[in-house]
Amino acid sequence: MIQLDDSPAMVTVGASLFADALTAQVATPLQVQWAPPVAGSEVDLAAVAADMRTHAATAESVRRLIATSPRWVDVVPAREALGLGSGEFLHAGPPVDWANASGPVRGALAGAMIYEGLAQNFEDAERIAAQGAISLAPCHSRSAVGPMAGVVSASMPVSVLEDGEDGRRAYCTLNEGLGKVLRYGAYAPEVIDRLRWLERVLGPLLSQTLRRRGPVDVRSLIAQALQMGDECHNRNRAATSLLLREITPDLLETGARSEDIVAAFRFINGNDHFFLNLSMPAGKLGADAGRDIPGSTMVVAMARNGTEFGIQVSGTGDQWFTAPAPSVKGLYFPGFGPEDAGLDIGDSTITETTGIGGFAMAAAPAIVLFVGGEVSDALDNTLRMYEITLTEHPSYKVPILGFRGTPTGIDATLVVRSGVLPSVNTGIAGREPGVGQVGAGLVVPPMSVFVDAVRALARRAEPRGALTAPGMKEPS
Repeated sequence: MIQLDDSPAMVTVGASLFADALTAQVATPLQVQWAPPVAGSEVDLAAVAADMRTHAATAESVRRLIATSPRWVDVVPAREALGLGSGEFLHAGPPVDWANASGPVRGALAGAMIYEGLAQNFEDAERIAAQGAISLAPCHSRSAVGPMAGVVSASMPVSVLEDGEDGRRAYCTLNEGLGKVLRYGAYAPEVIDRLRWLERVLGPLLSQTLRRRGPVDVRSLIAQALQMGDECHNRNRAATSLLLREITPDLLETGARSEDIVAAFRFINGNDHFFLNLSMPAGKLGADAGRDIPGSTMVVAMARNGTEFGIQVSGTGDQWFTAPAPSVKGLYFPGFGPEDAGLDIGDSTITETTGIGGFAMAAAPAIVLFVGGEVSDALDNTLRMYEITLTEHPSYKVPILGFRGTPTGIDATLVVRSGVLPSVNTGIAGREPGVGQVGAGLVVPPMSVFVDAVRALARRAEPRGALTAPGMKEPS
């Protein structure tokens, strides 16, 4: 006879009716959150699992990601950093042409053309672009990332981040603030004036500051900010404050005009999102470190252009897997509602791709005041992401989870096996060109892009047995 000192523990898997029946009998079951793989993906998942390279290759991708040591080293014009010429523009997300560009991308491109002196107004820019007189390419194709519309032109100053491990570099424009700004598709005169001030005053002043001070350790600032209530995507208040503390002494000693120093300090101090444009290229450095490893299933880019949502996976090179961009559910600024909103947009999901942003919402419960939801949702989002990631970041910790590392390194096969999609928080751009930001919220990526990526990995598989790398999760 078996004697039980305590009540038996009951675990249920699958349909909720089993757990419901136990609950009705005043029992407390432990329900395992499990779902079968996405229908039709079984053969592809099996082929990838049988690829002898998969485990070791994916382990190497995520090892390189977390080993990256991003440092902010300079601010230079995009023509110098990215090789952009007149009429050449970068944008967020997978490739898109003018004919299929979303309203925010069109607005931002028009604003950039006006800023560069290539057009006088929106109508002029629209005519020039429709004639094919400009060149468009994704930011990701030039080791760069762009928030929201992500438009970069030759004269714009970009931050240069360098990996302390191997010297690789990634780039991002300076953050303009919130509201009517170019990255949200606005192009009013005050938007253009701000861009010119960034080019002529703030960019050169930050360059002088960094060359005087030396590199800023961005990984360290992210780690500190996560313990101070940021998640470094839509909440960057602590990170921006920490950054300002780091650079202010050298900013004051640049010898620049006092009015320029004061204006620079006030601008950064009044722009809680300033650090976002450093956390993004820091993520880009990490993701790119894990790129182009045959057999690796780790996602190395997750980006949107307001028309399509796309991902790239290490083992499939620069190939994009795309689907129509979803809408964002969230909170709107006064005077705006869902009818005013554009579709999901921006490269800023590089933060989630590398273990912060929506994956670190448990560290930033106050984020729900900006993007919607409850405090419990922030915690649940982070816990759910451990199911689809490869490791826990050794530097980025979540205090409320006992300083557990953030879930890092999205595995495309784990997404398809579990049915759990990445948790993303984001801003919301106005649907029409020129409107600017209308709110912020949460979005769910389309599952089909992960299914397509797994299918492509299966076609490249070399099924000669399987290798298991230490520290890697076994397929569930």
